[in-house]
Amino acid sequence: MALAVCNGALCQCSFGVAPCPLVVTSVTNVLASGLPMASIMDNKAANLATFGMCTSMANPAVAAATAAALGVLTPQPCSPVIPAPWAPGSPTVLVSGKPALSNSSKAMCVYGGVIQIVNPGQVNVMVK
Repeated sequence: MALAVCNGALCQCSFGVAPCPLVVTSVTNVLASGLPMASIMDNKAANLATFGMCTSMANPAVAAATAAALGVLTPQPCSPVIPAPWAPGSPTVLVSGKPALSNSSKAMCVYGGVIQIVNPGQVNVMVK
């Protein structure tokens, strides 16, 4: 069993330098521990603003800055691009018809980063 993820959960990207709070926008009327519960569809720019600076060479801004610095890795501001929903979602718990997001779910950024939940925002509600 995993923990349900709620508004304010902390996420981390493998190429980011700082955690980012998750802002639940897909639904706000389903609560866990008094907080809006996230679904796998909370994967847009409005949900995850930035992980500080990006260190992925697949990010064109990082690649250009690194080339300009003669090959010295030069991180650039992070703007995550997450084209697909979080996976896996909860197969048994739905939030407004969509699988609930659990703390074992991951999302992929187009620049190669793996985004994971480091703090689900609550510790009382479990999902299967």
